[in-house]
Amino acid sequence: MKKLLGSWMFIGFMLLIDFYVFQSLRVVTASFPVKLKWAVHIFYWSFTVVAVIIFLTLPYIQFNHLPGFIRNYVFAFVVGFFIAKVLAALFFLVDDLRRVLQWSGGKAISMLSDRPSADSVGITRSIFLSWLGVSVGGGLFGSLVYGMGNKYKYKVEKIKLNFANLPDAFRGLKIVHISDIHSGSLEDKRAVELGVQKIIDRQADIVFFTGDIVNNLASEMEGFIDVFSKIKAPMGVYSILGNHDYGDYYQWKTKEDKNANLDRLKQIHAEMGWRLLLNENVSIDREGQSISLIGIENWGAKANFSRYGDLKKAYEGSDIHPFKILLSHDPSHWEAEVCPHYKDIDLTLSGHTHGMQFGVEIPGFRWSPVQYVYKHWAGVYKKHHQHLYVNRGFGFLGYPGRVGILPEITFIDLV
Repeated sequence: MKKLLGSWMFIGFMLLIDFYVFQSLRVVTASFPVKLKWAVHIFYWSFTVVAVIIFLTLPYIQFNHLPGFIRNYVFAFVVGFFIAKVLAALFFLVDDLRRVLQWSGGKAISMLSDRPSADSVGITRSIFLSWLGVSVGGGLFGSLVYGMGNKYKYKVEKIKLNFANLPDAFRGLKIVHISDIHSGSLEDKRAVELGVQKIIDRQADIVFFTGDIVNNLASEMEGFIDVFSKIKAPMGVYSILGNHDYGDYYQWKTKEDKNANLDRLKQIHAEMGWRLLLNENVSIDREGQSISLIGIENWGAKANFSRYGDLKKAYEGSDIHPFKILLSHDPSHWEAEVCPHYKDIDLTLSGHTHGMQFGVEIPGFRWSPVQYVYKHWAGVYKKHHQHLYVNRGFGFLGYPGRVGILPEITFIDLV
C-alpha cells in the first residue's frame, strides 16, 4: 500500500512538472508547421505515458528481476527525460516570478516589461526564457542519449606517484587499477573484451581491483568469467568487495540464499585467479624486499552504505613493512579513518563514485554533481605524505552511459 501511494504521489508531481513545462513548449513551437508541432508534442507526452505505466506497475513487478539492459534503458530515458524537464522548469519559474512581480506594479521591475519598444528588434524576455529552458533541458537529455555511446570507451589514465620510503626494488613498479565492473549492466561482451585487452596490453607487474564486480547477483558474472580471467600479472591480481557485492540491494527469499550468493561470488574471484582480500594483508615481495598490501571489505563513511570492513584486523602484522598499499572500495574511508589513525598507509586505492558517470573534465577544470556528496571522487588526492587514487569505474550502473567521465583503466607507475 505504501509503495502504491508513493507511486501515485510521484506520478502527481511528475504530471504537474509535465503540464508546467508543456506550456512553454507550446510557446516555442507556436510558429512551427502544424505537423512538426504535433510531432514534438506527441514525442514529449510519450515519455510521460511510458513513465506513468512503469510507476503504476512497479508495486506489482520485481524490477530487479528484469534483464539488466531493460532496467538501464528505462532508467536513462524515463528518469533522464524527467530530470531534463525539471531543469527546464527552473527557467520557466524565473519568468513566471518576473511576471508576478511585474503584475504587482513595482516600479523597480517595470523595466522588465515584455512589451518591446517601437524601435526594438528581437524576441520578448518570456519567449527567450522559454527557448532557453527548452534548450537547456533538451541539451541535457541529448547529452544523456549521446553518452550511451561512451559506456565502453575505456580510457587509460597514466599517473606517476613518488614516495620517499618506497623500497628500491619497487621503484618502477607498474600497477593496473580497475574498479566497479558492475557485470550485471554489461551487455556487449565483445566491447568488454576489448577493454580487458587494454588492461593486458599495459603488461603490469601487479593488478588491483577495488570492488563492485556485480550489481547484486553472483550469476551476473557467469558470462564474463572467461573474459576477466584473462587478466594476469607476474606479481598477481588482487581484489576486494564493494557495497554491491554483498547483495544488500536485492530482495532475497531467505538469508541462506543471500549468503550462498556471496559465497559463490567469492568462488568466482578464485576461479578467475584473483586473490580476494577479506580484512587481511599480504606481503608483496620483490628482489628480496617487501611491501604490505592491505585489503578490507566495504567501509563507507556515509550512513547509507554498509560497513563490513575492519581495518584494525586487516592492518595487523603489516607494520613490519616500510610501505603499505590499501585497497578500500569507498573513498570516504580515506579521510574518515585511514588518514587520522593509520598514517603509515602510503597509498589507498578506491572506486565507488564512478565520477557519477556525468561531468566535465578538461585541463584545469573538473566538475561532477558527485563532488557535492564525495569530496574525493576521481583521480589523485594527497594529504601530507599519504595518497589516495579514486578510479572512475570500468562499468556503469543505472544510467547506461557516460557523459564527460569515461570508463577508466588506471596505470600507476611508482617512482
